[in-house]
Amino acid sequence: MPNDVIYLDNNSSTRIDPEVLEEMMPFLTTHYGNPSGSHRFGAQVKEAIDLAHERVAALLGCEPNEIVFTSGGTESDNTALHSALQMSPDRRHVVTTAVEHNAVLNYCEALVRRGCQATIVPVDEQGHLDLAELERAIRPETAVVSVMWANNETGVIYPLEEIAALCRSKGVFFHTDAVQAVGKMAIDLKDLPVHFLSLSGHKLHAAKGVGALYVNRKARFQPLLVGGPQEGGRRAGTDNVPSIVGLGKAAEMAQRTITEENTRVRALRDRFEKTLRAELDQVEINGDPAGRLPNTSNLAFLGVDAQAILLKLDQEGVCCSLGSSCTTGAVQPSHVLRAMHLTNERARSSLRFSFGRYNTEAELDQVLEIIPRVVRRLRQLSAAPVWP
Repeated sequence: MPNDVIYLDNNSSTRIDPEVLEEMMPFLTTHYGNPSGSHRFGAQVKEAIDLAHERVAALLGCEPNEIVFTSGGTESDNTALHSALQMSPDRRHVVTTAVEHNAVLNYCEALVRRGCQATIVPVDEQGHLDLAELERAIRPETAVVSVMWANNETGVIYPLEEIAALCRSKGVFFHTDAVQAVGKMAIDLKDLPVHFLSLSGHKLHAAKGVGALYVNRKARFQPLLVGGPQEGGRRAGTDNVPSIVGLGKAAEMAQRTITEENTRVRALRDRFEKTLRAELDQVEINGDPAGRLPNTSNLAFLGVDAQAILLKLDQEGVCCSLGSSCTTGAVQPSHVLRAMHLTNERARSSLRFSFGRYNTEAELDQVLEIIPRVVRRLRQLSAAPVWP
């Protein structure tokens, strides 16, 4: 990373860990065999993929054969919903929430255009679900419920145990988009009745373009991509070996750093918010301040347009975001903040800052000098009279 950049956009993407890159390199150079090959050279590559299955399974608390490698979170989300509907042909209804990633929401829109039905369950001002309302949304014709484990914009964590138990009692498939949760909080799927779970490599210091779908060994499954026998026949296509190997290594490292996420990284985030709110008036935390991921801070700087702050921070070498990188360029404020019933003014004044293992106290010192200065200047400009 350039020395003049302070990167606070880790929910968008993370830097590849040097150990991950080191483990990937042989499979980009000398270990180039196809793991589906019938010779020893291919078998050696297949062994590396098998190890990656074991490492990701260890992070999630499941069995290696319950992991299916994909191209990322979007494919994993799409595959889970596709499979649930294919395995329940008499059920054409999907339940999800208003704050899901577009990989789920837009897929649901596509399903509706194909004749399915979808119920979008709202959230409250802190981003929380009403479980009673979620239960009421489940109907006899519901095939699948999809609720993210933690929100990518606010970090708000959802009660997965209760939701999974509810879905089991109703006899419907349950999928969770855990792209932001994996690596930031302990996960153990052994006793959790989740049918499908999605994760993405570039959120936990692996490469872009690789992810995984957990498929409960007891769940009926229909693949999205049909072709060869890769991934036990559950995801056809030649394996992206270097990235899969890297994701396995990243999962192994994430197990070791979860405590750091919940102590050092959380302390950075908390100091960041406490200092800004002491230095500046009208700075509000979006989402539940207590029940959220340890690295995520979504702040409203009331009275200032977030786009203007973003531009000034970028000029100063500080990277953050308006929300999900998958909605960058949208004219409307974030759909997550709108779903939380924030005013347009507050939503348009909001920025997401997301910390990671490479952020330092020295960087935070710089950011805590830059942001108050930028916000004060923009407030002065917005308050200045406009002369004819």
